[in-house]
Amino acid sequence: MVEGDFLSLNGSTGNLYLGKIPLVKTEIGGHFEELMDWVNKAKKLVVRVNADSPEDLEIGLHFGAEGVGLCRTEHMFFQEDRIPHVRQMIIAETKEERMTALTHLKKMQKTDFAGIFRAADGKPVNIRLLDPPLHEFLPKTDRDIAKLAQELGKPAQEIKQRVHDLAETNPMLGHRGCRLAITFPEIYIMQAEAIMESAIQIHDEGIAVHPEIMIPLVASREEIAIIKKQLKEAIQSIFRKEQLVLPFDIGTMIEIPRACLTADEIAEEAQFFSFGTNDLTQLTFGFSRDDANKFLYAYQEQKILPKDPFQSIDQKGVGALVTTAVQRGRMTNPSLKMGVCGEHGGDPASIQFFHKLGLQYVSCSPYRIPIARIAAAQASILEERQKIVV
Repeated sequence: MVEGDFLSLNGSTGNLYLGKIPLVKTEIGGHFEELMDWVNKAKKLVVRVNADSPEDLEIGLHFGAEGVGLCRTEHMFFQEDRIPHVRQMIIAETKEERMTALTHLKKMQKTDFAGIFRAADGKPVNIRLLDPPLHEFLPKTDRDIAKLAQELGKPAQEIKQRVHDLAETNPMLGHRGCRLAITFPEIYIMQAEAIMESAIQIHDEGIAVHPEIMIPLVASREEIAIIKKQLKEAIQSIFRKEQLVLPFDIGTMIEIPRACLTADEIAEEAQFFSFGTNDLTQLTFGFSRDDANKFLYAYQEQKILPKDPFQSIDQKGVGALVTTAVQRGRMTNPSLKMGVCGEHGGDPASIQFFHKLGLQYVSCSPYRIPIARIAAAQASILEERQKIVV
């Protein structure tokens, strides 16, 4: 084999084939629809889809998704025609330079969001504002640094130094999520404006829109209060200009243990909680999701952990934090909307746990939607049976 040759992988069996195998679109038969009708009558949990594009959303809707539980905006930034503007935004040393890049990115984001709102056709869409550390977008090699320097009209050594300055010792715990908005508020303001301007565009096409703006990595009420105020001011300015007001929610992703423990305070500012159980698991265990496969197998073999905590939620530890956040959040905001958008949103055992907690929804990748819907129905049926036994 040489570079450029096709390989095909069967994701169910793990079998690898040399060459490109033709694919067929999954068809849903009558028995499936009948089963899903039973499921819809039984389940209480809403099942949403994690979707970063209209195509992902359409697959989720095909399998019965009831909205978008997580749209990750950073996935939109890695496209080839956008990465130069993203890098310009990051390398910028003044607000003026940053705003030039953000103006280009805003146009692109509006196109993204309009497509998702149009495909959602009135269903709620939860959009997470930029989350990863900035260094992930920067060039790594001297060749790519030289190319960026040429594009920006700056000396290569200056760009190289800037890349070095932005590098982080532990980016998981570094300058990312809402911390970006505290230092560079214009980034999140641009995204909020793009969300609402595209929502107005789709509303004018006669399609209902229900945007939910999610601020990631919040650890304190003060963080979300400052950012929420800035976003609302920007959105209200758009409403005044367009002479139109649309409903929207601003909430947060709960993914830091401190946020769980101070959820009563955060709930005073948030209109919803979405539990990011992937990062919450990492930060609770101190495990890196990318590296844990090197030792987790031994933990399972020796019965230290019954299951991979990144696949099925650790109810004793991570689950206890989620329970605390739910209880404390409802203390100060009884109408708080709560859901889950991590990988656990598609795991049947985890879904049963979330059902017991009384969450409103779970969200998972498109092809896990049917399993999640069935698991949600099974959780409801089990709950009713237990009531009868008691």
